[in-house]
Amino acid sequence: MGGDADKTPGVRADKWLWAARFFKTRQLAVEAIGMGRVEVNGERIKPAKSLKVGDRLLIRRPPFETHLVVQFLGERRVAASIAQTYYAESAESAAARAALAAELKDMPPPLFPGRPTKRDRRLLERWREENDERDC
Repeated sequence: MGGDADKTPGVRADKWLWAARFFKTRQLAVEAIGMGRVEVNGERIKPAKSLKVGDRLLIRRPPFETHLVVQFLGERRVAASIAQTYYAESAESAAARAALAAELKDMPPPLFPGRPTKRDRRLLERWREENDERDC
C-alpha cells in the first residue's frame, strides 16, 4: 500500500555520470554502463538505475579506476568546479590514479605515434625483406 512513500527521488545513473562530468555525453555514459564499467554498491547497473546520496560508485575508464561516494544528486551539467562537489573520491583511489598517471608519463613514447604512413610501411617491408635474405 505505501510503496510510493518508501521511494525517495533519485537521479538516473547515466544522467548523473554526465552531469558530474565523468563522460562527455550521456550516450558515452550509457555505453560504459552497458560494458559493465560502472558499479553501484558493488553491483552492475543499468542506465536507468536511480542513484541516491551515499551510494558508492566504481567507475572504470581504462586504465584508471575511480572509487567515489555520491554527495549530491544533480541532473544538469555544470562547471567542472561545481561538478566536483557532486561526489567525494576516496583517498586511496586518488593516490592510485596519480601513481598510475605518473607511471604512464614515464613510459617511452611509441615507435609509431599512430597508424604508420604508407612511407613507414614501405620502409618496414624493405627492412623485413633484407633481414629475411640474411637469415637464409
